[in-house]
Amino acid sequence: MDLGIAGKTAFVAASTGGLGLAVARALAAEGARVAIVGRRRDRGKEIVAELHAAYGTTGFDAVAIEADLTTAEGIASAVEQTVADLGPIDILVLNGPGPKPGAAATLSPGDIAAAFELLVKPHHALISHVLPGMRERRWGRILAIGSSGVVAPLPNLAVSNTGRAALAGYLKTLAAEVALDAVTVNMLLPGRIGTDRVAELDQAAAKRRGTTPEDIQLESRKTIPARRYGEPEEFGAAAAFLCSAPASYITGVALRCDGGLIRSL
Repeated sequence: MDLGIAGKTAFVAASTGGLGLAVARALAAEGARVAIVGRRRDRGKEIVAELHAAYGTTGFDAVAIEADLTTAEGIASAVEQTVADLGPIDILVLNGPGPKPGAAATLSPGDIAAAFELLVKPHHALISHVLPGMRERRWGRILAIGSSGVVAPLPNLAVSNTGRAALAGYLKTLAAEVALDAVTVNMLLPGRIGTDRVAELDQAAAKRRGTTPEDIQLESRKTIPARRYGEPEEFGAAAAFLCSAPASYITGVALRCDGGLIRSL
């Protein structure tokens, strides 16, 4: 299938590793011009070099942008640099670090504030910078990398569950408001994907329960109908489709990429 995004400009937040990098690679493979955005400048440059080596003969382009996307200044600077280097942003992939684990019963006021500050406010700011141009050009894709906790809150991830649910409510509302402008707004919800973040959560669970990460992983795989963790490339492929031209009638959706982990439809 031709995804119809060759030559489109994609801004992928927190894309120097994990799921953000998987999405950036999938978009690059389809010919999109990609901004690799994150705090790790050297890693960003390495990724850009890898992408140019793989796709540079097809008119593809990529840039590495060092930015702190938790600040208004960092967001504005990253968007400005992307537009200057690659052109107006057609595809915005929202992503960021997961907050610390913790139980709901022990949340502090600071934890509640952190849920909003980390998981809602930066994404709203990015959308505010990019959405007007998408609406004017009558083409845009906004995709948030979320969590299966949006559908079924995950144990001991109370801050994440709270913040991501708030983000989902905002994005669902936005999707209805901009559909007439040919801008789609969706979320892609990972289950247990083999990333460093999931490894950290497994290690934390092992420490909490007095066992090993390997035992936690084995136990987790038994809860997944596919009986394995997903590959980042599988997640990236799903993201690329939601950002594509053929996906123009899919909006306001939270799609799970979880091997059947969540048992509801």
